[in-house]
Amino acid sequence: MSSAPAAPAGPPSAAPPPRSGRRRAGSLRAALGWTVLNAAVPGTAFLAAGRRVLGGVVLGLFLLLAAGGLWLATGGQRSAVRAAVDTEWLLWIVGGVGVLALLWCLSVVAGYLLLVPRGLGRGKRVLGGVVVVGLVVAVVTPAVAAGRIGLVQRDLIADVFTDDGRSATVDEDRNPFGDKGRVNILLLGGDGGEGREGVRTDTVIVASVDTGDGTTTLFSLPRNLEDLPFPDDSPLGDLYPDGFDAGSESESLLNAVYRNGPAMYPDVLGATDDAGADFLKLGVGEALGLEIDYHVLINLEGFSRLVDALGGITVNVNYWVPIGGEPTLGVLPDDYIAPGPDQRLDGATALAFARGRFGLTDYDRMDRQRCAIDAIVDAADPMTLLRKYQEIARTTKDVVSTDIPRSVLDDLVDLAFLVKDADIRSVVFDPSVIDPAYPDYDEIRRIVFAALMTPDGPDSATPPPDDAGDGDPVGTGGAPQSGSTATPSTSTTEPPVRPSDIGDACAYDRAQAAEARAAGKPPTRR
Repeated sequence: MSSAPAAPAGPPSAAPPPRSGRRRAGSLRAALGWTVLNAAVPGTAFLAAGRRVLGGVVLGLFLLLAAGGLWLATGGQRSAVRAAVDTEWLLWIVGGVGVLALLWCLSVVAGYLLLVPRGLGRGKRVLGGVVVVGLVVAVVTPAVAAGRIGLVQRDLIADVFTDDGRSATVDEDRNPFGDKGRVNILLLGGDGGEGREGVRTDTVIVASVDTGDGTTTLFSLPRNLEDLPFPDDSPLGDLYPDGFDAGSESESLLNAVYRNGPAMYPDVLGATDDAGADFLKLGVGEALGLEIDYHVLINLEGFSRLVDALGGITVNVNYWVPIGGEPTLGVLPDDYIAPGPDQRLDGATALAFARGRFGLTDYDRMDRQRCAIDAIVDAADPMTLLRKYQEIARTTKDVVSTDIPRSVLDDLVDLAFLVKDADIRSVVFDPSVIDPAYPDYDEIRRIVFAALMTPDGPDSATPPPDDAGDGDPVGTGGAPQSGSTATPSTSTTEPPVRPSDIGDACAYDRAQAAEARAAGKPPTRR
């Protein structure tokens, strides 16, 4: 029998193709390269592994997220800031960041496992694991930092702004942002601290903001202003019919009202968390002919900690500014801040810059305090805030108190964006404008009216007639202040004071600084 010849041996059969188009990288280096790219642009590793649908979905979601972040950084800044002052939104943001970080880490690990070649030696497997762990840490670290900032911000908003606070001068049923042409905020600098009994508000500024275009005028009152008036229809009007009086001249000045008013009549205004601020809101509002909506009190004793948290501030110094000293006792300063441009000040020196008045006037100090506030705003750039936000927020809670409700923060953010792009002007009631010992409050109201009614505080502004709406506070664009005596006087023939740009007082005056240096450093006690 003959057998059939054996079939010639053919080439070995090819391995079956991977299922579902899956493929692995040819080497560990390629797998790690794709994994690194996937950590930066999620979805790319899945595409490289042949998982086109999954990769496309993950990459698409990442691109949408990136587009949303770009929009928030540009056209959506207002929405981002509104979310940053909303405690509920902040919780959602922190939770969202945590979920996003977890999904991002899973994408990194899953992409590597899909691409890493099989049969690697132990050393290469360890190397791959180390790289993946490093990438996961790189993803988690900024997410943890962002979540921490979000929680710190939430605590800051909850501590500084509250909807449960008690105020004798805030109407909870009225939103000043909705029914008024202007919002008026009283800014107080409380100079308390070691060696001082109670808090004296040596800085009293009213920021009157146009709700239409954000134009802001700052009205600065001197600390030694006397006979602060109160509205006739308030309990304080009956107690102080001739203006604030605490029994002596030094204790009856404007800077003593915050401390002495509530000490004399602790419950006269009813339930409130800050009776001193309510006294000043009513009195300063009556003095200027404005209805004060809210107040913000900055404790200058904590001011130095805030400056240090920001890494210092930069100011122009045009004359020798005393550090320490007590003018009433003749105690010389410890030292002086020398004249010069762009002087970098730490917290303690910045506090001396804002406080010092030995051999100078209160009005010099008022100018420097506005410059210090302006310098703090400049120092609070985004990178500084990100690097030191926890310290800044912790300090801010100790430095700032206010009766601004949390419920109006959205409106306040919208107004702040208008203010950012608008002009800020200043009217300082110094001795060239008023006599603080014998103030003419009708004249003060006329000046305020003129400053608010036209862009330049013009000579042509015409105050309302004496019989036009008794008690209408000037510049409020809305409801009258019942019983107020705030109608501006028309009796004077002098032109109104023209508001000045706030930057003028903070600019470097080369001639003045040179003259001060030529005169030499004043004597110190050291």
